[in-house]
Amino acid sequence: MTGREDEKLARAAVGALTGQLALAPKPGLPDPRDLGARAPLRDHGALRWSAKALAPGLTAMAAAARRTGEPTAQLRAELGAIGRCTEHTVGLAGGGHRGALWTLGFLVAAAALTPGTTAAEVTATARGLAAFPDRGAPRRPSRGSTISARYGAAGARGEARAGFPHVRRALTALAAARAAGASGPEAGLDALLTVMSTLQDTELLHTAGPRGLRHVQAGARGVLEAGGTATAAGRAALLALDADLHARAWSPRGSAGLLAGALFVDALPLTAPRPA
Repeated sequence: MTGREDEKLARAAVGALTGQLALAPKPGLPDPRDLGARAPLRDHGALRWSAKALAPGLTAMAAAARRTGEPTAQLRAELGAIGRCTEHTVGLAGGGHRGALWTLGFLVAAAALTPGTTAAEVTATARGLAAFPDRGAPRRPSRGSTISARYGAAGARGEARAGFPHVRRALTALAAARAAGASGPEAGLDALLTVMSTLQDTELLHTAGPRGLRHVQAGARGVLEAGGTATAAGRAALLALDADLHARAWSPRGSAGLLAGALFVDALPLTAPRPA
């Protein structure tokens, strides 16, 4: 792999993030309907702009993985340092995307370590990287880790150390929706709802508590059980869930970042998995 390939991985990751941002309607999440409006949390246009600021950091992560050649504690520490610098850069560009940066950083590094393999091997390599402690991480616990400890949720670290199970579920949902005739955006929304239906989203736990999290999970399952976003009944259920979450100011941000990770892996030139 060359420096040009590192840049290509970073561009693919940013493209996956902006592709996630372009989907609409996303229940409780920023989408193109926010353009020109004063959104209560963060303007959609600003999020698209700040997403571009991830590219240099993600390129550096891919290059670090390529130089190292295997998952090691040293590489994990380097990825953490690059990630914290990238967070600062994104903050100067308008902020947002912390969860997506966490997910995409591991997956970009894993893709650089295992070019042209299967999605399962990419996520397994990411799991190996996440197993190492980040020696340079701040001592002060983050809000996400505090919420994870309080409620016993896996959180972002648990998701990575498990090999991103919700990224894998989203990939399965994407494939199933496309096979059933859904359009690209409909497949993306079905994948998002699949993640929302089971993810223990620490952002939702913080703002809505366990009861609110279960409410959101049930709403996402309701859309899928109605037939998904490609059907009239599923679309109606999606719009009702979207209105409900916006009215409550509940945002499943963790699911959005994981969907971006799935869209990135989905866009990679991977080999087909071997038959079982």
